[in-house]
Amino acid sequence: MSSTALVPTLVRPRTRAAALAADGILVALGVTLVALSAQVVIHLPWTPVPITGQTFGVLLIGGAYGATRGFATMVAYLVVGGLGVGVFAGNSSGWDVLRLSSATGGYLVGMLVAATVVGWLADRGWDRHAVRSLPAMVLGNIVIYAFGFLWLQHALGTTVSQTWHLGVQPFLWGDALKILLAAGLLPLAWKAVDEIRR
Repeated sequence: MSSTALVPTLVRPRTRAAALAADGILVALGVTLVALSAQVVIHLPWTPVPITGQTFGVLLIGGAYGATRGFATMVAYLVVGGLGVGVFAGNSSGWDVLRLSSATGGYLVGMLVAATVVGWLADRGWDRHAVRSLPAMVLGNIVIYAFGFLWLQHALGTTVSQTWHLGVQPFLWGDALKILLAAGLLPLAWKAVDEIRR
């Protein structure tokens, strides 16, 4: 099935070389957006997991790019960060951040899966209207929480209740705002595109 997500419908190069160049530029722009959103950091004294803007960037990239480009963007983001470029939260980097013993590694891996899931739904038109965009973003966020929760519990050896209070509960309100913003931006972008095409 061909993608009907926002960016793939707007960027349609005619040659293979132009398509590869366009994909490279889009992935670089996506990595930059997620990296910049990761620098919006609020540390809470009772949890090793910071509040960041990453969720917004990841969900927006997945919804705008579709599954294939969303996946490629997040793989590139993780590789760039693993290789030592400070693109993770608070300018952090390195493969240690992605180890099973890392408190935040699960969230990062979850973001890869979430961008792909949200992108898959966007490929099927879920990014065009807020009624469908919102559940897609919520599902993406649940994926991030699931990976983050399990990884955090393994890293810290905490109970289910402790892990909930450390790795999910403090982020619910902030993530709700990020979800609403990302879910609202995509339909607005589609309206603007439709107006321009008319």
